[in-house]
Amino acid sequence: MNKIVPSLWFADNNCEEAINYYIDVFPNSKIDEINYYPDEKLDEHFEGMAGKILTAVFHLNGQKFMALDGGPYFRFSEAISFTIECADQDEIDYYWEKLSHVPDSEQCGWVKDKFGMSWQIVPENMGELMETPDQIQAMMKMKKINIAELKAAK
Repeated sequence: MNKIVPSLWFADNNCEEAINYYIDVFPNSKIDEINYYPDEKLDEHFEGMAGKILTAVFHLNGQKFMALDGGPYFRFSEAISFTIECADQDEIDYYWEKLSHVPDSEQCGWVKDKFGMSWQIVPENMGELMETPDQIQAMMKMKKINIAELKAAK
């Protein structure tokens, strides 16, 4: 059981679309529960939110998350990202292809998805691939991490 559960606020009220997308991208994933906003007459904060998600609980590759449609008040920023530790280049390529939707945001393994969430797609042995100044310099020139190039830079 997770002690810390990330909670995601979807400013464009596309929480359900995002959750379903992430469930398709990550193995061992599922939606546990979705609750929709009640009658908008119950509270001024519910106005215009009919059919949108008030709370959702889901798992991505075993990690528990919560999410909601919250409206335009708060947006994701690069100050928070999720790291995907990949076993090999094929796994890096898979997640990069699925999650990278903003080419201007690509740098050193970082991508931004179509919902504005930032991800770090890196090899699980990234520390070993960053032992020398040449490896660090090689990584700084990369958008998507290339394991073979980092090994060669050693």
